[in-house]
Amino acid sequence: MKKNIYIMYVVSFLHGMVFYASISTLYRQTQGLSILQITMLESISMVLSFLFEIPWGILADRIGYKRTMVFCCWLFFISKIVFWQATGFVWFLAERIMISVVFSGLSGVDTAILYLSSEKGKSQQIFGIYNSLGTAGLIFSSAVFACFMGDDYKLAALYTVISHGIAAIAVLGLDEVKAVEKSQTISRNFIHTVRQCFADKRLLLLLLGVAFLSETHQMIITFLNQLQYERCGMSSSTIGFVYILVTLAGLNGAFSMQLSNKTGESRMAIILCTCALISCVILAITSNALLSVVSVMLLELTNCLFSPLQNEWQNRRIKSADRATALSVNTMFMDSAGAIIYLAFGKIAEYSLNFSFLFGAALCLVSLILIHNNTEKPINKNNKGIH
Repeated sequence: MKKNIYIMYVVSFLHGMVFYASISTLYRQTQGLSILQITMLESISMVLSFLFEIPWGILADRIGYKRTMVFCCWLFFISKIVFWQATGFVWFLAERIMISVVFSGLSGVDTAILYLSSEKGKSQQIFGIYNSLGTAGLIFSSAVFACFMGDDYKLAALYTVISHGIAAIAVLGLDEVKAVEKSQTISRNFIHTVRQCFADKRLLLLLLGVAFLSETHQMIITFLNQLQYERCGMSSSTIGFVYILVTLAGLNGAFSMQLSNKTGESRMAIILCTCALISCVILAITSNALLSVVSVMLLELTNCLFSPLQNEWQNRRIKSADRATALSVNTMFMDSAGAIIYLAFGKIAEYSLNFSFLFGAALCLVSLILIHNNTEKPINKNNKGIH
């Protein structure tokens, strides 16, 4: 199954190559969107992802994980073409609808493929490398933008179309890791899987904590950081170079397992939540460029180290054979919280950028409490079965 892992690594790198990432908010603003419209689109996207999660989880367990990956990656490619040509709210809404289908389809399927293709005890490390390669793709594309594209936002969008097209071709080489189920077993298995997920109240609270932390990172790293940089007087090219520095911090995801082994999973989570909280507070009280960049870098570092750990937690606690469905139920629950968070962030940011960062700090504090109170001691990884 090593071939699957290598292909997924390549796909992660190519999907990470979003050449307009460092100026994504500014790009959308030049195409006629306000910050409230941008966050509204993200919230709509999350609601749609919420609605698509369960159907996609059932379908993925029925048709197989490879077919799901192939369909979603090709639709991802098409969505980037739409983004490249989009102007105004309606076209960007069309792009976000397609992205919702893609993200809900890929949700859990990519990590399930990696988990089932990995050797015993190696999955968290593989998750870390997978996430880091996505970050490496961002670094490469940001460097190209900063050095060669300047203020040519449209060219950056075109290059992103090309990278996602290559990724869509790459997934055709995957081998299936999930046996296709007979249709008569789907309904019964689905109900059983949902009951298992929602019966674990501690898991639900843990997922809520994960959602608060992850969506705070996503909102600041994707949208609000650019507004902060503009407030500090940075140009588009400078923002591009800063984005490279920030993204470099994301390469450390491969060290997530080593850190959790040294500190313990619960203590590691507390440290990372605290670092994220401190970053948000600093961003709220400063307009200094250096402090802002360092704070955003710290926030990116905490996310890249935390993401493999929370993926491991979710996969470890799944008792159902329908892994994609169970992971989709988890994501659906987190997306429902994320949609509300995005709307709140957008409304607060329209009023005050400083208050939006303080709101992020409050979410990180709640996340720290929820994660600390609802994590479990890790089981012996040698007993988790054949992948």
